[in-house]
Amino acid sequence: MKNKIILFFCLGTIAWPHFTACSSDTENSVSISEMKRVVKTLASDGFMGRQPFTEGERITIAFLADELRKIGFEAPFEGSYFQDVPMVEITSKVIDKALINVGGESFSLTSPDEIAINSPQNVKQVSLSGSKLVFCGFGIVAPEYGWNDFEGVDVRGKTVVVLINDPGLYTSDSSLFRGREMTYYGRWTYKYEQAAKMGADAILIIHESLGAGYEYNVPRKSSITSKLFIDDTTASQRCKVTGWLPAKSADLIFEKLGYKISELRAAACKRGFKPFELKASFSSTIDNEIVKNKSTNVAGILRGSSKKGEAIVITAHWDHFGIGEAENGDSIYNGAVDNGTTMAWALEIGRCFSKLKRQPERSVILLFPTAEEQGLTGSEYYTEHPIVPMDKTIACLNNDMMVPRGRMKDVTMIGFGYSTLDSLYKEEALRQGRYLLPDPDSHTGLFFRSDHFPFFQKGVPSIWAMGCFDSREHGKKWARDGWDDYIKNVYHRPSDNYNENWDWKGIKEDTELAFNIAYQLTSSTKPRSRLF
Repeated sequence: MKNKIILFFCLGTIAWPHFTACSSDTENSVSISEMKRVVKTLASDGFMGRQPFTEGERITIAFLADELRKIGFEAPFEGSYFQDVPMVEITSKVIDKALINVGGESFSLTSPDEIAINSPQNVKQVSLSGSKLVFCGFGIVAPEYGWNDFEGVDVRGKTVVVLINDPGLYTSDSSLFRGREMTYYGRWTYKYEQAAKMGADAILIIHESLGAGYEYNVPRKSSITSKLFIDDTTASQRCKVTGWLPAKSADLIFEKLGYKISELRAAACKRGFKPFELKASFSSTIDNEIVKNKSTNVAGILRGSSKKGEAIVITAHWDHFGIGEAENGDSIYNGAVDNGTTMAWALEIGRCFSKLKRQPERSVILLFPTAEEQGLTGSEYYTEHPIVPMDKTIACLNNDMMVPRGRMKDVTMIGFGYSTLDSLYKEEALRQGRYLLPDPDSHTGLFFRSDHFPFFQKGVPSIWAMGCFDSREHGKKWARDGWDDYIKNVYHRPSDNYNENWDWKGIKEDTELAFNIAYQLTSSTKPRSRLF
């Protein structure tokens, strides 16, 4: 409700124009060739997968600063396009194998294939020996839902084992949290935070693809990739060990204990579930390589004419996974879709703003955060150290993973219902002959997984919106199959490469849509002519 009130208060008295043609008020319309150029460059091997703390970062942020300069956006950080984000990089290596002891019988689990763990502690070595396992359902404490998965059990110094997502997903009971739609309580980040608050030494999340929204290969690769954290005093507040158990490993362990995962999940979905200790323990030793450094958020600002102290923010993270584990002979994680296409989208919105003959009243900020893939670290830091204060930030329009697959009838709203931005998108979508589609995969929690979310947590109306699931040319099944294929076979893999045969007409339409919304949010007077 807080978010809806803010937007209504700021925008309720504005008479919104409708824009029909960019070329009438700017030098050029949305340029597919410009977006292609940006993605082809950022996703080239020369950028080395754009991993923070690497040469790839230096090249990437320099490129983005140059692009912002070319389109006329000012450097907002005391004359710089760069905001230093102090970080600590932790690279964990599991020594030998992790052990689960069940009734005197030890199960050796090889990292990362049979268990995906690391240590977020700023120490060179972490060792757990015989840490008792406690099954705590979904690992949720939510008083507003009358839910406490830790009730009556002391997990201090122990290893918590939990399920991914929320209870509502597995029952379709709309009275349980938000039914099939994930809440923040379902995210792994929350579960890590809550286990640490309860004093647990370790947390293991049982992976299954429905609840996680991705295959086990994603946490598997993440566990052998360096982790970035804000360099502050919170490291001691994290669990000593965090990670995932793939379904196969979890089934093996729990069957030995006399349980089936499906039965435990069914029990954990019921109100009144009580956590309980398992007759099992966890042991592991992890070596950490620790590097303290800084990464960089990149941003530019186009100052407003009369309300320059207020702004909207357009976000698209720049980072990806650099050079890592090879697949099919390719070890560079180029991240063309995640998130090259979206950086091109953001820059193109900015270019259209800079070419307007009538300057918008409010400021426009293009923000390219670092370390989104590490848990929204760069955007979280920005919201604590913003260019324009959060209470003067009118909205955050974010995008992520824009796959160029032609024009779409839908505008998929990731975050539908969380702010009155929905009504603005509905109006503009109709003018494009499109309709709003609440995220059909809301059970995967995408709303909590990209850079708009830290803004939302600060009370800023925020959205991630793009065409995705209803192709104008090929229909719904084709669009769904293509998205599912991307998530399964390309997402967070070296195969996320630039493709010269992509059909950009849909992203062009999405860019026009976002510009329309952004212009309405920045202007309270009708421009001389109409755009798009």
